[in-house]
Amino acid sequence: MYVIVAGGGDIGFHLAKGLIEAGHEVMVIEQDRHRAQWIEEQLGSVVLNAPADEGRYQLEAGCQRADAVIAVTGEDAKNLVICQLARYNCGPHGRVIARVTDPKNEIIFKALGIDETLSSTRVLMNIIEQELPTGGFLPLMPLTGSHLEIIEAEIAPGMPSVGKPVRALQLPEGSLIGGIVRGGKVLPAVGDAALQAGDRIIVLAPTAIEAEVRSRLYD
Repeated sequence: MYVIVAGGGDIGFHLAKGLIEAGHEVMVIEQDRHRAQWIEEQLGSVVLNAPADEGRYQLEAGCQRADAVIAVTGEDAKNLVICQLARYNCGPHGRVIARVTDPKNEIIFKALGIDETLSSTRVLMNIIEQELPTGGFLPLMPLTGSHLEIIEAEIAPGMPSVGKPVRALQLPEGSLIGGIVRGGKVLPAVGDAALQAGDRIIVLAPTAIEAEVRSRLYD
């Protein structure tokens, strides 16, 4: 697999290093000359010293044959430009993935056709919130090509939903409970299935109403 990594900061460097060690072909596009030289010293001739948000340099890096372009600079706006250009330059076969610093920007990226977004802020918040005593609510992953995501939510003791059938949860329009995880087994989330303390439910919902789904379950 051939991967172009746009941005040679800590994330870009370690991503490129891991991909190379896994046997993949990699090209890092890094604008800062000193950083590009350092990466070349560490990884070899896999660096193009150029701005990744200019289409001609994406083409020089071989974007047309890339299996994936991953924009991991520290600026959301720059990553969006990189990905938009990559979508135009690489053709339909290559995946376009963007690092997003502000989770609120994820909706914009997906609306503009970016295949995947990676938000370290969201991941850290999910981990922290999962450890809080109010119960775990963990957005697991976005669904490629849509504005939907998969959410895992714990039904903790004392929650209003304990003992209620699935049909009585009144989740916001557009969301759906796909299954109930109980005792290590997945049970169908049919309308009359009553929820128990300790259950974890798998919810499919639009990313934009994630907060409303949380509110309906926990408030």
